[in-house]
Amino acid sequence: MKSKTFYSNGKLLISGEYVVLDGAISLAVPTKYGQSLTVTPIAQSEIIWISYDHEDQIWFEGTFNLENFSSEEQNDISQRIVQILEATKTLNPQFLSTSEGFKIETRLDFPRNWGLGTSSSLINNIANWAHVDPYQLLEKTFGGSGYDIACAENDTPITYQRNNKIPTIKPAGFNPSFKDELYFVHLNKKQNSREGIKHYKEAKSTYQFSVETINDITSKMLSATQLEEFQELMRLHENYISEITKQATVKAIYFEDFEGAIKSLGAWGGDFVLVASKNNPTNYFKARGFHTVIPYENMVL
Repeated sequence: MKSKTFYSNGKLLISGEYVVLDGAISLAVPTKYGQSLTVTPIAQSEIIWISYDHEDQIWFEGTFNLENFSSEEQNDISQRIVQILEATKTLNPQFLSTSEGFKIETRLDFPRNWGLGTSSSLINNIANWAHVDPYQLLEKTFGGSGYDIACAENDTPITYQRNNKIPTIKPAGFNPSFKDELYFVHLNKKQNSREGIKHYKEAKSTYQFSVETINDITSKMLSATQLEEFQELMRLHENYISEITKQATVKAIYFEDFEGAIKSLGAWGGDFVLVASKNNPTNYFKARGFHTVIPYENMVL
């Protein structure tokens, strides 16, 4: 019985966090880290699911009924898998309609707390396996803007815009001459995107903002030729989102004395931030307990 393997890239949102939900043009990049899903037919009429982390250690293991997807394991992970399988079945009634079962193995290239798209890469892999629209599957499960699905499927930086939930994806041609001075620093905690989106929706109701302002910043980021210009755009973006969400910038909270520019990516308060600095900032961040500092070239496809 032949196995099939599907692979999806991870993601980072360089511009447009939160406001991408309201139609802003965002700059997003797929990462060199991602997730695979291998499906192997088995004789038993059940689904055996095993998830491996980046160190090849099992972090989830469960068995699901092939007909109704019920499982003896009752935890957040198993319930989420059931939700995904049920949603997939509604989009493709023929999905998992055979009498034979499957062994499913997922493997991450990156630590689970990095926030590079454990969920979105899984959704995209399952959608490709089941021949369903990954954006529709995302909408029925995790929700969100869908930019992470676009990154899962594209191997170059992209601009992403959503209009009435319909995505427009274009190659961005983002390859700045100063990319050797860009770094990604992990804040040592995982941020829940759904909680971040909820906070944004509650906060923005009292603030009139302009999607065009973010579109303009994204456009200028794409055409920037000097590090200093890009740093100023990062600051403008941070300050604008700070006003909308009523949250302090990550630089103001943690790194006020840092000489370069720092920008949140995705949900504020966790995961990775983008750092633009003339000098290699690794020692600065490590001295403050932030040991995951990845140069742009090592992260972005």
